[in-house]
This record gives sequence, structure tokens and C-alpha cells, in this order.
Amino acid sequence: MLAAERGAAANTLAAYTRDLAATEALIGPLAGADRAGVERLAQHWATLAPSSLARRCSALRQCFGFLVDEHWRADDPSPALPRPRSRRPLPRILSHAEVEALFATAEAEAAADRPEAVRLLTLLELLYGSGLRATELVSLPLAAVPRDAPFLTITGKGGQQRLVPVSTRARQALSRWLAVRGDKGRLLFPSTGQSGHLTRVRLFQLLRALAGRAGIDPEKVSPHVLRHAFATHLLEGGADLRVLQTLLGHADIATTQIYTHVDGARLVELVNARHPLAQRRRAG
Repeated sequence: MLAAERGAAANTLAAYTRDLAATEALIGPLAGADRAGVERLAQHWATLAPSSLARRCSALRQCFGFLVDEHWRADDPSPALPRPRSRRPLPRILSHAEVEALFATAEAEAAADRPEAVRLLTLLELLYGSGLRATELVSLPLAAVPRDAPFLTITGKGGQQRLVPVSTRARQALSRWLAVRGDKGRLLFPSTGQSGHLTRVRLFQLLRALAGRAGIDPEKVSPHVLRHAFATHLLEGGADLRVLQTLLGHADIATTQIYTHVDGARLVELVNARHPLAQRRRAG
């Protein structure tokens, strides 16, 4: 139902599958689980992070609703689920100086046109220059690469397609990568030694290794952090929130509005650090 009717992404389906299997290991088949068993889940899940708990509860609520709709259950025990109060954290971002250090290192390493180095530079350009999700990036087909128009055709969450502009720098990196990748099938970033594309895990590892070589704490860098940096730096530069929503592929603008809070937090930090009264308090 999630795949056919709601168009859920493959990663969402995999996460829900793990959550439901883990729940059945605790309380048995969900079609026959009683309210007391559902109430006990709060004890089993006491150590989970709020975000993980919220996702598990969401998966179970949807599953129980589906079972009732299909007449496999007469009741819905989901009100007995724990109610996590999770406050959405502000996204982690990189400073302009840190982004410049990443690019300086990647460009220096790609100067000799080694395929691995050119590929990494291209990945970095598309993550920070176009704000792609990791899955969207690694699974790009060759057909998505622009020929005449400076846009990538992206298939995002739920199978939704959007056009994402590609900067001049990114197009140059793409051209270099296409020249050295050779004839390796229909995927833009094929994996090494097997069919399929570069994995999200491998992309994560490559970026963290690059961060270490650039003198940046590897814990600060990930594909999603670069996506956050793309959005935050665009907003700082005066981008419209609706435009940013379209570029990021957010279905709900409330998801995009988190970046206004990031910018606001930066402004408060700036005032506290630079305002004359703040200087006087420190001196006192």
C-alpha cells in the first residue's frame, strides 16, 4: 500500500520494514497484538532517540490503520503507543570557509584527471551546487545529464520529478567526469566491479575522507550536511523560500522553513558576539 498508493521511497519502505519486524519480535504478529502488548512497547523503546521512536510509532499507526481498513483487525490499538515529544533539531551546516576548503582539496586532487578524484569533485559540485539528496545523486542515470538546457532531471521521494539547475562549475566537472568514466553503462556514477551505482554508504565514506584531508572534522561532513549548506547559503544570499522548496524537492514548505530558523540562529549568534553591549558585558 505504501509503495503503490502513497509512492513511498525505497529507503522509507526499508525503514518501515525494519521497524515492523523489530516490533513483531517483541509482541508477536501485529494482526493479533493486544493493547497491553502495544503499551509495553514504551518500556522496550525507552532508550531510543526521539526521532527513531517517532518513526517507529508512525510506522505502527499506519500499519494498524491498514489492518483495520482491510478487516484483518476489528480494533486499532495505536492510541496505546508512546507519544514522543521530539523537537526537530536545527540542521548541521558548514561555514563558507569549510566549503571552500573542501573544494580546494578536491580540485587539487582532480588536477591530474584521475577518474576517482574527478568523480569526487563532480559529486561534491552536485551536492553543494544543486542540493541533491544522496540517493538522488548516486542513482542518476546518464540520461539526466543536461545537453542543451542547464538542468538535471531528478526523480525524488515518492517518484516525484523536478528540474534542478546545474551551475557552470558543476557542468564543467560533469564534462570532465564523462570524459574519464568510459563506457560503463547507463548510470552516471557506476559502482566499481559490479552492476549498479555508487552506494550512499560509499559516498558518505568518500566525503568524510575528503574532509579529513581538507583539515575539517570528518564528523561534521556528510551528503545531507552539504545539502543543508546549499539551502542555508542560498537563503543567506536572498533566495526566495518557495524557490528553495522547489529546488530541494520538499512537498511541504514547512520542511523548508527550518532553514529560516538556521539563519535566525546565526543572526542571534552574530549579535551576541559583535554587539557593543555584548562586548561590555564580557569586559565586566
